[in-house]
Amino acid sequence: MAKKKNYFELFVKKTLRYLLKPLSFVPAIAMMYVIFHFSAQDSTQSGNLSLLVSKYVVLIYNKLFMKGYDNVRLNELIIYIHPYVRKAAHVTEYLLLAMSVSLPMYVYRFRSFGMTLVTILFCVAFAGLDEYHQSFVSGRVADIHDVMIDSIGILIGVIVVRIVCAIGRKTIFSWFVLDK
Repeated sequence: MAKKKNYFELFVKKTLRYLLKPLSFVPAIAMMYVIFHFSAQDSTQSGNLSLLVSKYVVLIYNKLFMKGYDNVRLNELIIYIHPYVRKAAHVTEYLLLAMSVSLPMYVYRFRSFGMTLVTILFCVAFAGLDEYHQSFVSGRVADIHDVMIDSIGILIGVIVVRIVCAIGRKTIFSWFVLDK
C-alpha cells in the first residue's frame, strides 16, 4: 500500500511540474507588457499618472499622521515628492521584472551565479530598449540615468529572489523535489 502512495505522489509531482513550469514565464511577459505600456504614454499622461500617485501619497501621509496641512502645503508636498515617486516607479517596475525573469530560470534549475548574471543582463538590456522606445513617444526622451535607476530595482529583485528561493528550497519547495 505504501508503494502505491509513493507512485501516486510521484505522478502528482511530475504532473504539476509539467503543467506549471511553462506558466512560470507568464509573470515576466506580463511585466514587460506593463512596462512597455507605461513607456508608450506621452509625457502628459505619464506626468498626470505619477502626479496622481504623488497626491495620494501626500493625502494618505496627511491623514495617517494627522498633520492637518492646508491645500497650499499639500500642493507643495505633492510637487516636492513628484520626482521621487517617478523614480520609485522605475525601481519598482524593474524590481518586479527582475523577480519575474528570475522565477522561470529558478524553476528550470538555472540557479547559479549564471541566473543572476543572465537576469541582470536581460533586464538592463530591456531597460535600455525601453528607454529607446520612449524616445519615439511624444514629449518623452531616452535617459541613461533612468536605466541606472532601473538597475537598482533589478539588483534588489535578483537578491530577493535568490534569498527567497534559497530559503524556500530548504523548506516549502522541498515537497516538489522528485529525487527523494
